[in-house]
Amino acid sequence: MKRFPRVDSARRFSIEITGLHRTMRLACAALAIVSGLAVGCSGAIAQNAAKGSPEHIKAVTSAVDGASIKANTATSKDWPSYGLDYAETRFSKLNQITADNVKNLGLMWTYNLESIRGVEATPLVVDGIMYVTASWSVVHAVDTRTGKRIWSFDPGVDREKGYRGCCDVVNRGVALWKGKVFVGAYDGRLIALDAVTGQKVWEKDTLIDKEHSYTITGAPRVFNGKVVIGNGGAEFGARGYVTAYDADTGSQAWRWFTVPGDPSKPFEDESMAAAAKTWDPQGKWWINGGGGTAWDTITFDPDLNMVYIGTGNGSPWNRNVRSPAGGDNLYLASLVALNADTGKYLWHYQETPGEHWDYTSTQPMILADLTIDGAPRKVILHAPKNGFFFVVDRTNGKFMSAKNFVDVNWATGYDANGRPIEIPAARGAEPYDSIPGAYGAHNWHPMSYNPQTGLVYLPAQGVPLNLTPEKTLSQNARGPFKYGASTGWNVGFTLNAVDPKSLPFGRLIAWDPVKQKEAWRAEYVAPWNGGTLTTAGNLVFQGSAEGRFIAYNATSGEKLWETPVGTGVVAAPATYSVDGVQYVSIAVGWGGAFGIIERVAEQDGPGTVYTFAVGGKAPLPPLAKYQLGNLLAGVKYDPNDVPDGTSIYVEACATCHGVPGVEKGGNVRNLGYSSPETITNLKEIVFNGPYRDRGMPDFTGKLTEAEVVKIQAFIQGTADAIRPKDVPSTGQAKE
Repeated sequence: MKRFPRVDSARRFSIEITGLHRTMRLACAALAIVSGLAVGCSGAIAQNAAKGSPEHIKAVTSAVDGASIKANTATSKDWPSYGLDYAETRFSKLNQITADNVKNLGLMWTYNLESIRGVEATPLVVDGIMYVTASWSVVHAVDTRTGKRIWSFDPGVDREKGYRGCCDVVNRGVALWKGKVFVGAYDGRLIALDAVTGQKVWEKDTLIDKEHSYTITGAPRVFNGKVVIGNGGAEFGARGYVTAYDADTGSQAWRWFTVPGDPSKPFEDESMAAAAKTWDPQGKWWINGGGGTAWDTITFDPDLNMVYIGTGNGSPWNRNVRSPAGGDNLYLASLVALNADTGKYLWHYQETPGEHWDYTSTQPMILADLTIDGAPRKVILHAPKNGFFFVVDRTNGKFMSAKNFVDVNWATGYDANGRPIEIPAARGAEPYDSIPGAYGAHNWHPMSYNPQTGLVYLPAQGVPLNLTPEKTLSQNARGPFKYGASTGWNVGFTLNAVDPKSLPFGRLIAWDPVKQKEAWRAEYVAPWNGGTLTTAGNLVFQGSAEGRFIAYNATSGEKLWETPVGTGVVAAPATYSVDGVQYVSIAVGWGGAFGIIERVAEQDGPGTVYTFAVGGKAPLPPLAKYQLGNLLAGVKYDPNDVPDGTSIYVEACATCHGVPGVEKGGNVRNLGYSSPETITNLKEIVFNGPYRDRGMPDFTGKLTEAEVVKIQAFIQGTADAIRPKDVPSTGQAKE
């Protein structure tokens, strides 16, 4: 009985607080009518509401708009948008954590994202309320003061359709605007959620057709009350475009296509008519989609009211079959400026004319004001897949400079007009060891720019890939060694039919964009390391493929601190201040195009947010050792089936499972280390099998039972071929 008075007292207190908030809202509303101080009212409510309460969350998220994002740039207290600020510098002015005290950085809390596939998101944080995504586009709201979940939202993507994307079922994060959280779902929906409850406010299907395999993996951007999103799918024959939607209602505001459509039909605008002149109709590019999908970078300059889009590769990659007579194939592999209000084309700069090697320009760009040749210039800093670092005038798209930041073998440089000086053999009919390979010298992993050091911190890499051109292409038709053909890939090359001679690498490069030269570098054991963050504390943070989170001196490159984080890191970190304390958070989860099939870290764990601060004392979660398993043995097969099985495996299995026994398997298992029972019963798995809810496609109608038998032969035969000679034979071949 003694507890009842306490309950009643608490209830009365709650009623009093609720009444106070209601009174404050009414007073604020009246004041807003007179003086337009609604933002100040939100701040007043947030100040008085319990931190993490629904009222507090509503107040602080409702205040996020263009003015607040610009205002936050002065302090970097919050991380309200994907790249921190509109310029997407990922430079935080917070300096509580410094090069002197970063050695005292410790774990505050971890949050389990409950995912086993790739995690690529940068968390957004506003006054301690975090929004972060995991694989399959699942959104989590987290209270950073406690590390506890506020809510989570699963958009219900059909797990069987995971094959519709080239590069894992990933998502790079959300956008915030006036009390809504916006997420692009993997299956092409753009969804607005209530920031307080996680309830759906509106949903729009962004896809222009269902025939092609479109996806969304990038983070939306919001400006001027519009949510802008692009799509992926160029490997599958998609036509690229970006779309803007009204943030309040979800109604479409504008759409701009990145490549022209069928020339027998009217073009959407003058920019498409101009682009069509740079394509050869003999290749019927509109049937193969054309490509140019804008699947990642979207950047906004509020002063110029320009949106900058980075466009993707050609579809298929091979220009010789896509556009046989040549041509630049606009607007592939380009930076494009659009009017933010109307979506009207303003200018473009094409970084890789006549794109041929999967050299997308979708990598994150940074807007900066630099002094070059003694004059102030408004520029875009960009390091796309093709291996060159570009400085481009963002007011008009004029080329300023380009210098390779890794070794390249497709061009010797760029001329004064901004065109590459190509090496002819790179487009020839013979197999070519493309450097960089299709994974890119820099992929989607965000880079950062520190105006205090004048350096860009760039995740660079090399993943060997040899390209053998196909002479003809039939869209969606299977063919010998046609990579991923059974799941819709159309690239126009046979991949690694000849072994590449280049070597893999991963490194962090500190690049001077004015001098166009490297200032320092840190080498890693492998490619596919995470995005970067730089701060006024003279620090650079980056996660690595082998499962470390590291801090460097931003000026010198000296490694100052590191900690294990359970598995490989691909995402970029964020930093923010809560109640006067600076935190650094990183969302960890191995995956992506490289991370599906290969791994470096010896540990394996679920997607997890790690959050650190000076003096943190929380224990690391248990680190589980990755269980590779034994090399496959004991599956009976006919050796005569191995050659055909090799071709079929490349068509159906290699995009996710890699080469049996050669690679270790990423977040999808390598079949060379599967159990004999799994491979013996492969038909039960590939036809309407038990792993569809994990993203395994159903190959019914795509493969025959006889072909599966040949795949079994290739898997076991490859395992036998690489088995050490001193290991006894298990007699698995049929007699």
